[in-house]
Amino acid sequence: MNRRLVLGTASLVVLLLSAGCLGAVMGPQDVSDERLNEPPAAAYEWDSDRDAHITVTENASFAAVYDVNETEVQLFRRDGLGGRNAISVSALQYRYENGTVVGGTEFRERGGTVKQTNDAVTVTLPQDARDSPGELAFTSSSTPKRFALPTFVKGSYEVVLPPDRRIDFFLFGQVRPTYTERTVDDQSRTHVLWDDVQSDSILVQFYLQRDLTIFGGIAAVGVVVAVAGLFYYKRQIEALEDQRRDMGLNVDIEDDDDGPPPGMR
Repeated sequence: MNRRLVLGTASLVVLLLSAGCLGAVMGPQDVSDERLNEPPAAAYEWDSDRDAHITVTENASFAAVYDVNETEVQLFRRDGLGGRNAISVSALQYRYENGTVVGGTEFRERGGTVKQTNDAVTVTLPQDARDSPGELAFTSSSTPKRFALPTFVKGSYEVVLPPDRRIDFFLFGQVRPTYTERTVDDQSRTHVLWDDVQSDSILVQFYLQRDLTIFGGIAAVGVVVAVAGLFYYKRQIEALEDQRRDMGLNVDIEDDDDGPPPGMR
């Protein structure tokens, strides 16, 4: 009996771990210093005049810089059912209003915290950062050819796409909410800008320029195959009609019936 109880308990623990429930029971966990102290792939855009500046990279990740006025920021991504899932957070940095930048370990040493649950990563600012606005930067994972994230702050936004990515073609490109401006810089990076985002999330779906060439080639081949198929079908019908005519199956029978006999009309 005791053996069955032990096995049952072990099975329950495994199920809880696989379902992610144990983390909720244990409460928030500190994000490791190793992750927070990772260097960003490129220097963060601290000097942007936007409330949020997001650079999407080619390896399906992004670097974000947010102007924060709140003591606490929750970082998450919504799932298909409307629930919340914590996003991965690494290379965390904070810049004070005077320009001082601190990394993950120093951020904690000053009293800041970075804790994770299944629902969100919660960043609490240090005590000395709560009386004046600053900027919070971090790196996280994205999706190839698609960036979507809740708006953690309201206001002006800028999303910079990797080189040679575009949003113009409606079948492959999509932006929500409607952007204010779109530019392309000298590195062939598309910049999507919003003057004032008040929606709960933003979405930028994009494509490589060569995708259009590939799509055009596939469409052209499809048209050629369709035309060839129609021509072949038409030739088969004509051949069948000729065969029926040769067999005398297409003889038209004239209607010689003049109607019922006299007196029955």
